[in-house]
Amino acid sequence: MSSGTTTITCPVCEQTLSLDETPRRSLNCESGHRFDAAKQGYFNFLTGKGTNFLEDTSAMVQARDAFQSKGHYEPLVLVLSKLINDHHEASTLDVLDAGAGTGYYLAKILEHSPAPHHDALALDISRYAMRKAAKVPATLAVVWDVWRKLPTADQSRDVVLNCFAPHNPAEFRRVLRPNGLCLVVTGEPDHLNEVIEPLGMLSVAEGKQAALAEKFCAEGLRHVESQKLSYQMDLQSEDLFNLAFMGPAGHHLSPETLEQQALALGPQQVTASFGVHAFVPQA
Repeated sequence: MSSGTTTITCPVCEQTLSLDETPRRSLNCESGHRFDAAKQGYFNFLTGKGTNFLEDTSAMVQARDAFQSKGHYEPLVLVLSKLINDHHEASTLDVLDAGAGTGYYLAKILEHSPAPHHDALALDISRYAMRKAAKVPATLAVVWDVWRKLPTADQSRDVVLNCFAPHNPAEFRRVLRPNGLCLVVTGEPDHLNEVIEPLGMLSVAEGKQAALAEKFCAEGLRHVESQKLSYQMDLQSEDLFNLAFMGPAGHHLSPETLEQQALALGPQQVTASFGVHAFVPQA
């Protein structure tokens, strides 16, 4: 982990946390609060009451990892990487991935960045997702609720990444550097429209883009660009199962029933449709 770890703040007292590698990897603040790494490498800041939101289960995370590893969303990664590389020219890239999931997008973005030094903080409420994200190089993976104050210092991040995850624009604005970039990815209304109904998935509401821009602008983030990315994916039954089970509907779907539905559908050509929205801090 690079020196950027000094920007991590304690969720209890908000003082700076320092990383101690011995005798056990831990994060410590001067007030005496200590967080030990799990054996899988991630840290859990959701101690005590935790959160009221459901974490993605181990099976859901496995489905997401299997789907993403086949490269179905690689075109989205390329768009995100280009936006960041066009906007950011410094030798160090400090990223916060709010709602990081497995860390797939984060890992690919760091891989595509020309900056020689990276420092990333991945946040998600799912312990199982953070086990995956902890394997991303130069990344600290932390179980945390992104609706709360984010455990990183003011103006400590060049990029805030927010892919298919809850939005906290006030906090995104706080942690971004003056020349920083916030990238928000949402599903478009036609995203996966061929299989949403037969697989019991949740659809995307109309009008999200306008509401998103209004919400972010109200918190001091200026909307500078939106791109719609749409393409066709050739998916096998296994991909269809993973696609449905890895998302929010995975909390309610029966894996046995879903597997039968995916097999009955057989290979499908499915639309991937994303809105990629770029915001910068207002002066």
